[in-house]
Amino acid sequence: MRAKLVVFPIRGRNWCFTRAIDHSVCATPVFSQSPSTLKDLWKNVATKPVNIKAELCVDFIANKMNKAWTSLEKSKEGSLKKKIHGLGLWLLSQVPPSEIFLKSISKEITGVEVIYPSSLKAQLVHRRLRHIALRGSIIHRKYFYCSVSLIPLTSALSILPLPNVPFFWVLFRTYSHWRAMQGSEKLIELSSKTSQTRTDRKETEHKDSTSQSHHKSHEQSWVLRPSRELDQLIHVGEDEGLSRHTIMKICKIYSLNTTDVIKYEKDKSYM
Repeated sequence: MRAKLVVFPIRGRNWCFTRAIDHSVCATPVFSQSPSTLKDLWKNVATKPVNIKAELCVDFIANKMNKAWTSLEKSKEGSLKKKIHGLGLWLLSQVPPSEIFLKSISKEITGVEVIYPSSLKAQLVHRRLRHIALRGSIIHRKYFYCSVSLIPLTSALSILPLPNVPFFWVLFRTYSHWRAMQGSEKLIELSSKTSQTRTDRKETEHKDSTSQSHHKSHEQSWVLRPSRELDQLIHVGEDEGLSRHTIMKICKIYSLNTTDVIKYEKDKSYM
């Protein structure tokens, strides 16, 4: 599966890194194949390798959180559950856009198509993407282990006669950091494969066409596509950064999530 990524400066040194919305993927249930009960989970993980066990456990937890979130969303206006849902929305709005971007790079992705303004150098775009992936791998790995260590502490709050919001939030952050860490490593893998392919191609230019065709097929895992249209759009904005009107126009043309893109105006996570 190939993912379409869009990269462009949004305000000063702040760059936007986002994945275009794939409506065909969105229409497919995300957790349709994950175990629904602890009994099913135990049967599935009994004979699996360690990495598969971890994936199944994470998907199981994510499935439960998704069902609980849907239940809160459908609760009556003014109820405690609805207020908790509003709190959850506020907490979700604080998640850095770079984390959301890395989470969107799933393990099923075998290649990426990177769209960027034609005035930028391809090497710079590749370097910035690799930088966000390397930093993300370090940062989210650290926060993942921190979140895991907080799960036993927050679970103890379940004795209180109130919804254990801290526990579910820590559980969600654990899942989120896990997915962002996996996305970072996948992006690094695709980037490294491309870099190695380019090096090999330079060293073997004298070989036959069969070898060249082989390199070309590998190179498709990372395609950089400069866009004149995107370049014209980002140069319409003021020196202070792109206007909201320009951002919304870019999001409409390239099928981007406007809320996530706007967050990059103040995001300093990977500068």
